[in-house]
Order: sequence, then structure tokens, then C-alpha cells
Amino acid sequence: MAAKERGAPARSATADREIVVSRVIDAPRELVFEAFTEVRHLSRWWGPEGFTTTTRSFEFRIGGEWDFVLHGPDGTDYQEWITWTGIVPPEEIALLHGEARDDPNAFESVITFALDGAATRIEMRTLFPTRELRDEAVEKYHVIEGGRQTLSNLAAYVTETIRKENED
Repeated sequence: MAAKERGAPARSATADREIVVSRVIDAPRELVFEAFTEVRHLSRWWGPEGFTTTTRSFEFRIGGEWDFVLHGPDGTDYQEWITWTGIVPPEEIALLHGEARDDPNAFESVITFALDGAATRIEMRTLFPTRELRDEAVEKYHVIEGGRQTLSNLAAYVTETIRKENED
């Protein structure tokens, strides 16, 4: 093993299989966490710009599943499946995400919700089984930009929710 250069940043052993997307959302952490964990919220903001979501089943608990279809703006439907592998309210959610329960190419994600003053810093860290699957997701499905758009949709949704609650 080669010695690490002095002053060089440490590189994760999984960095070539990871994608990390984050954003600060001007909303309380509990509300951002709730928007990520209740299907009545998720279906209103999940996915990149122009996408909509139809939920077939949803159970938010460790071992529970979210079976849904992501509808693209071009009319393409994407079968999606998530199982929750870890839940620490309101700090962290871990999940396995694929096209179906037995998808050999399913990827793992950890979503953290950190306090940032009165705001919330959300980070989605996704780990693919191989570098090739990560690269395909980036090049073919534009997942980095899609992740940024998804977090933008979440931010708009929760700030609008806060505005409405404050008006009532």
C-alpha cells in the first residue's frame, strides 16, 4: 500500500462508488424529516423536476417498504422500490433502493438531517455496488443533477408548508 502524501486529503475506499448531494433547507429539522418519512408528503415532492410519484405501498419502519412508480416528464415510468434499513428520528435514515425487492443492482443510501442554526442541512450519501453502476447512474440517468433537483423540490415543499402553517 502506498503511503499517503502529507497534506493530501484522505480518500474513502468507496469514493469511486459514491455520490453525495447536500443542501441547506430553511426549515426545522423535524419538519424536513417528516417530509421524508410520511407518504402524504413524499408523493408531493419526490423526484427531479417534472417527475411525479405514484405510491403502491408504503410502510416507514425498519424492514418496511416503499413500492412506487416515478413518472418521467417524457412519459417513461420507472418502477422503484425502497426498504428502510435504519431510522434514527430526526437525524438519519438508511435505505436500500432498487427497481424491485430482488434487484442485484440496488444501492444503499444514508440521509442525514443536521441542525444548521434554524435551518437543516440534509445530505444524501449513496453507495453503489460497483463503480460501473455509479458511472452509469451519473451518465445515463443524471443522478447528481436529479438529486439536487429532488432536494430543491423538498426545500420548496417544506418552506411552502411552513408558510401555510404560519398563515393559519
